[in-house]
Amino acid sequence: MRRVAATIVFLASTALAADLVRTEAVGLRFAHPADWKRVPASSDVRAAQFAVPHAAADPEDAEAILFFFGKGKGGSAQENLDRWYSQFQGTEGHSAKDDAVVTIRTVHGLKVTSVDLAGTYTGMGAGAPAKPNQRLLAAVIEGEDGPWFWKIVGPTATIAQAKPGFEELLLSVEPHR
Repeated sequence: MRRVAATIVFLASTALAADLVRTEAVGLRFAHPADWKRVPASSDVRAAQFAVPHAAADPEDAEAILFFFGKGKGGSAQENLDRWYSQFQGTEGHSAKDDAVVTIRTVHGLKVTSVDLAGTYTGMGAGAPAKPNQRLLAAVIEGEDGPWFWKIVGPTATIAQAKPGFEELLLSVEPHR
């Protein structure tokens, strides 16, 4: 019985791994879901950019972005959490910070601080139109050659569909020299 259970777990993990694509950018190795299509980065601080397929209920794709501002640059984990909170209005009268779920873990020697929050996305700049029913998954990855910053934002159902892949990505990060 144990042998059958172990075989099932092995096959399930192998199937999941087969759906991931291993790659590297700016000194960070990671695996992303195969259906996330790499697209040209729209600025120099975007080390990698992906189109994340939208859920059937949503009208638009999401984007996943790996930001790198240079070794030791880009702010602390808390500064980035605060910036991401400020880009959202929370749900049902709560602040985005009150609704956020923050997780801190160590992966392959890297400190990974991630956040999951939902609400109305107000964007990064003044005058940007507010977008209701949006969700953000983001992470600060701290290591000797970092930090690196992952951000995926889009319609709520699309991000819910993308979350397992984002979690797999975070569990796969490791330094690349």
